[in-house]
Amino acid sequence: GRVKMSAEEIPVCAVELGKNFCLYFDDLFFIIIPAELECDSLCKEKTLHRVLRNVNSQLLVVRPDLNVAAFEDVTDQEMQSGKGMHFSIHCYKTTTPLAGMPVAFSVQVEDKSYYMCCERECGEMIVRFKEGEVPKEIPGESNFIFFKKTFTSSCSKAFKFEYSMERGMFLAFEEEGYLRKLTLKKLSEDEVDETMKISL
Repeated sequence: GRVKMSAEEIPVCAVELGKNFCLYFDDLFFIIIPAELECDSLCKEKTLHRVLRNVNSQLLVVRPDLNVAAFEDVTDQEMQSGKGMHFSIHCYKTTTPLAGMPVAFSVQVEDKSYYMCCERECGEMIVRFKEGEVPKEIPGESNFIFFKKTFTSSCSKAFKFEYSMERGMFLAFEEEGYLRKLTLKKLSEDEVDETMKISL
């Protein structure tokens, strides 16, 4: 059986960012935890449309043809065309809010949709973008689910994203030549790592 979740109103406060006059929204989440939950799968609740910015205000850009995702300086004009930088953040219902909200990321490039996932390659975890859609329901663990957490208790406007299948591993960027490539990075306890700071 499936538990019916009651519809909740989600208040949003508008925040204006930058010179491009795009309106972004900060979400205040209400999580409903039913007394009995028989459905273990994650059910998609809503989708947010955002750009992802790092601590240097660079935008995450996905280039599937080059098999790379990196934070880049983007002009207003490039942002309008928006190839590979306007993300859909798919939020799933959760019964364990303390772990963070489960989310999946997808992005449109040309007329194709790609979703973000992680794979082990030569002993290390690699962030990949694969062609396809994010499923509406997820049975148990999945390599494309991340837990959205506030970056620090004093910085609630920015987030860090923990990989659901390897706790303590977070989305981050690392400098590789002139690139700031998207990667997974281990966070040591009590450490604040600015490369993991992502603003929506």
